[in-house]
Amino acid sequence: MKIDWTPLEEIIEAHHRFVLTTHVRPDADAIGSEIAMAGLLEQLGKEVRIINSSAVPPRLAFLDPDKKCLQLGTQVSEAEACEADVHMILDTSAWGQLDKVGRVFKKTSARKVVIDHHVFAEDLGALNLKDTEAEATGALVFQFAQEMGLAITPVIATALFSAIATDTGWFRFASTTSETMRTAAQLIDLGVQPAVLYRDLYEQSTLGRIKLAGRVLSRMMLDCGGRLAWTYVTLVDYRETGAEPPDTEDLVNECLTVGEVEAAFILIEQANGNVKTSLRSRSHLDVSGVAGQFGGGGHKQAAGAIVPGPLADAQEKILAAMKAIIPRG
Repeated sequence: MKIDWTPLEEIIEAHHRFVLTTHVRPDADAIGSEIAMAGLLEQLGKEVRIINSSAVPPRLAFLDPDKKCLQLGTQVSEAEACEADVHMILDTSAWGQLDKVGRVFKKTSARKVVIDHHVFAEDLGALNLKDTEAEATGALVFQFAQEMGLAITPVIATALFSAIATDTGWFRFASTTSETMRTAAQLIDLGVQPAVLYRDLYEQSTLGRIKLAGRVLSRMMLDCGGRLAWTYVTLVDYRETGAEPPDTEDLVNECLTVGEVEAAFILIEQANGNVKTSLRSRSHLDVSGVAGQFGGGGHKQAAGAIVPGPLADAQEKILAAMKAIIPRG
């Protein structure tokens, strides 16, 4: 599904001040897409700021060497976030995923643009540049750079490769295509070193993260004849292992490494009493539909939602919904 970038070109030509943002608890696709798009817009002489509801996770700080990503409320005010001609939203199409920044954006008359690859979508009153078949939002930003004939600097190349590599599970997910690999090859030609990036992304764990992973995976449970796996994280787990909330990233994927497991989920207790759930599938099963039942979204094989607590109640609801999509047999 090729995007027509002409409307965005017209908006960029007509406006000067851009504020970029992404979803809460940003991953490498979110941060990488922001950093890359900011660099591209700056090449066009635009004034660009990145303002997010969440801080950059420490493990992804290397993607933002110039510390362009600012957190609303701690590093920048609401009034400053409103000072823009265009608000560009990357890697989400949901107000809830924008959290505090979303509430600010609703107050402004600035033009809004969404660049995203997720199936779930709300009306954000924006120009929607969406390709649900794309493997990552970073891949769409790469397409835009090529369409505009803009230079992909080493920082931009690193950001885009990280975005694409992580959202494809280091090129092992079904979303990986021959075009994905051609894009990766071009970014490598531009100076990306995959071995270095892999180390930066996956081999920088703290002892707390390792202890948390051991604890969480040790309590993994199976259901549906071994076809469904799930586990959970409590607030107590962080205190007792020395881990941080970002350390839960990718733990759900470990559940899919168990033979015969077709789908998995993890429940993560939040400080505000809600429960974050991440859903995964490595088969034809569509977990985005389950996420949608709880106001979340994502892709067929990777989705998530925020469910009201307590943990036991959320567990009951998500387990029932996940079991319902697994055919009996």
